[in-house]
Amino acid sequence: MSSGLIKPAKRSIHMKGKWKAIEVDPSVFSEEGMEGLVCFEELTDYRLVDSEKAAANAAKELAMEKKKMIKKKNKTKKRKASEGEEAGEKVDVEKKEEENTAEPAKKKAKKRKKKKPAAQQSDQADNTTEEVIQKDVAAAEEKRKDIPEDASKDTAVSSEPDAQLKLTKKSNKKKQKKRKQRIKKDKILEAPPNQESTSELQSLEKEKPTQDKVTKHPKNKKQIKNWTNAAMTGSDDKHADVSAWKDLFVPSPVLKALSSLGFSSPSPIQALALPPAIRDRMDIVGAAETGSGKTLAFGIPMIHTIMEWKNSSEKPVDDDTESTTKVENLYFPAVDESTIEEHEEDNMDAEGEEGESVTEQDQSDTDEHDSEEKDDDERLGSEEELAGGRIQPLLGLVLTPTRELAVQVKHHIDAITKFTDIKTAIVVGGMAQEKQRRMLNRRPEIVIATPGRLWDLIQEKHPHLLNLRRLKCLVIDEADRMVERGHFAELQSLLEMLNTVQFNPKRQTFVFSATLTMDRSLPTRLLQKKKKKHLDQRGTLEVLMEKVGIRSKPKIIDLTRKEATVETLTETRIHCQKEDKDFYLYYFLLQYPGRTMVFANSIDCIKRLNSLLVILDRTPLPLHANMHQKQRLKNLERFAERESCVLLTTDVAARGLDIPNVEHVIHYQVPRTSETYVHRSGRTARAAKEGLSLLLIGPDDMMNFKKIYKALGKDEEELPMFPIEIKCMEAIKERVNLARRIEKIEFHNGKEKQHNSWFRKAAEALDLDLDDDLLIGGAKDENDDREQQRAVKGMKKHLKHLSSQPVFKNVFYNKYPTQMGKLSLPHMPQAGRGNALNRVSIQEKKQKLKKGVAKEQPQ
Repeated sequence: MSSGLIKPAKRSIHMKGKWKAIEVDPSVFSEEGMEGLVCFEELTDYRLVDSEKAAANAAKELAMEKKKMIKKKNKTKKRKASEGEEAGEKVDVEKKEEENTAEPAKKKAKKRKKKKPAAQQSDQADNTTEEVIQKDVAAAEEKRKDIPEDASKDTAVSSEPDAQLKLTKKSNKKKQKKRKQRIKKDKILEAPPNQESTSELQSLEKEKPTQDKVTKHPKNKKQIKNWTNAAMTGSDDKHADVSAWKDLFVPSPVLKALSSLGFSSPSPIQALALPPAIRDRMDIVGAAETGSGKTLAFGIPMIHTIMEWKNSSEKPVDDDTESTTKVENLYFPAVDESTIEEHEEDNMDAEGEEGESVTEQDQSDTDEHDSEEKDDDERLGSEEELAGGRIQPLLGLVLTPTRELAVQVKHHIDAITKFTDIKTAIVVGGMAQEKQRRMLNRRPEIVIATPGRLWDLIQEKHPHLLNLRRLKCLVIDEADRMVERGHFAELQSLLEMLNTVQFNPKRQTFVFSATLTMDRSLPTRLLQKKKKKHLDQRGTLEVLMEKVGIRSKPKIIDLTRKEATVETLTETRIHCQKEDKDFYLYYFLLQYPGRTMVFANSIDCIKRLNSLLVILDRTPLPLHANMHQKQRLKNLERFAERESCVLLTTDVAARGLDIPNVEHVIHYQVPRTSETYVHRSGRTARAAKEGLSLLLIGPDDMMNFKKIYKALGKDEEELPMFPIEIKCMEAIKERVNLARRIEKIEFHNGKEKQHNSWFRKAAEALDLDLDDDLLIGGAKDENDDREQQRAVKGMKKHLKHLSSQPVFKNVFYNKYPTQMGKLSLPHMPQAGRGNALNRVSIQEKKQKLKKGVAKEQPQ
């Protein structure tokens, strides 16, 4: 080898296993969001192969395959001669299904006995049809194999017969299955009635798929991962008694779904909203506390209205016949599915949404299930509707302020419509537009949307969104947030269109929120102006109804308390300096593990807290508006799966999200409005469960804190202080300060690298010399960088050592002959024993006792 006379043999890799993706820590990347663009894969199961030997073996295998193909050609010629006879036998079998005397059928039955057990050969007529179909398929496969391998140009052509072969195979199987069921049913009906025949008939009727009502059982078979699965399960009983729902005019398929979900009784908002909405067809304005079941309060009446429209035999005669014909002409031109998929892939690459989110996963799962029969179903559905003269319009529209809330509403509506043929679609930003257009092409009865993306598709004149006069139900969830000035400009345009050009006097409107009836305090600059004073005196509900377009007198249901928060919520506070908030946050997360949501007012604050808690090994999950939608939904799923986890979020997750068993909500920064405080705190203590809301109040937060408690009508002094073990704070501060130093160095290094690399690349592209003055920190030496890296490494090692030591020294481990080798120390704080709610309640009792003693002393 050293002399160079002997050349090393060229080797290639023979893969035995598959490439597997490696999970990469997002903190590795310098820029946020890069984890969605970079993918690392590893191959563990492989072996090295000599390329020359492999080529020789491949040549031998090709020669053997050619010999086999010549033999198979001779066989196919013989089979082609017998195909004419078999086709004649197939027609005879279809006409005379009960005659089994033909000799070819017996011969085929003997051949079938060799391949399959005798128990499966109940009907020889059915077997003959199966054999004919299988022989046709086998002949087609052999014809495909006859094509030589070296003809590379014909590869595209050969794929077309394969697709046709699959389609014929599937259609033949369906016809064969229907024929079998028909024969068995006829035989059972002709036989004398006994118990066995009746049971068989019942089983056949159960197995037979109904064409009138297509149920959504595939969704039940394959459950999609999302954070709403646990929330939508009312109890462990999957066949709950739903007699309490029957007086509320709930349709029977929805009752069946409620029973399977374990919802035995309605919540107060549902019990009050359903009768006037379903029976009296009134508009509903509902205000109820967080976690009270408002989604089903508008979802069930909407489903009832859609089912009534579907069941009505009379063809609706409307004034807008011209618009319906336009929709009909626009909708039904033939669409090439392959071009749609190509555009969809391009769009997804452009938007960076390569691995569809939870909602897109839901849609892709339904696509995979329906892909086999998609073309036939769409063609048949369009023919039926054209023949009936009735096109499926959009009947229900739900508008939400956030994408995550839209995803949750869709899952909830899907859960109660699983025994109906009602289809739903989601239209939100951050996801592939082409995918959503394709879902709208299926003409869903209900669309759940955010205003921005919906308005874009309306402006594009999508056929399903052209005729909104046929809309039966309009829902505006979290309405007080949606109609705020300066937010959702597209919603104002949409509401104007619905109330003018596309107005329907029979349309039913639902407006829901937890803070609809709260008194809103305007900013002082507006209150000082005399012209603006009359706006504050005007009722908030009147303004809201005018904006939404409710013209008739609606049913107003207000179940909110005066305090606006839930009774089961325990509120508490910690007064501290702005710099000390990190200490108390880390103390709380360490002392009271559980499912905790931490809210902040800015995205920069969330990013800083995320990097700090990652260094402190608290495994946080960030959620804010600058993240990709796929990552946002993935973090929500992870948060709902883990029992002890921290979700760092802005007010994006403040409204509507029903994440199960959230124990604590921490307001790292006090919210600016009382409504936001109520909605943030409402993520815990849902559905009669207990929860804790903790305010970290700094000097800058005092104004907002006083304004919130004044608006809620609460006394600031009555809010209890959260108990802190001061003995532990020294160790906490040492850890957090060290983590802050590490985070500061890493943040500045990342910023420098990003800035400097951009300038260097630009200079290289333009062939310019780069001045060191343009670089942040100038031209650093490599030695300085190495020293800094060593210093950071040492600090991380020291932090790891500190983290391994217990902060709460309530247990002393030694070899004393005590029970379990433990010696308890009663004077030290108890770590992990008792939750935060118990500690706050004990603190409240102590404060009351002190007040009582103080009152008695002067006497």
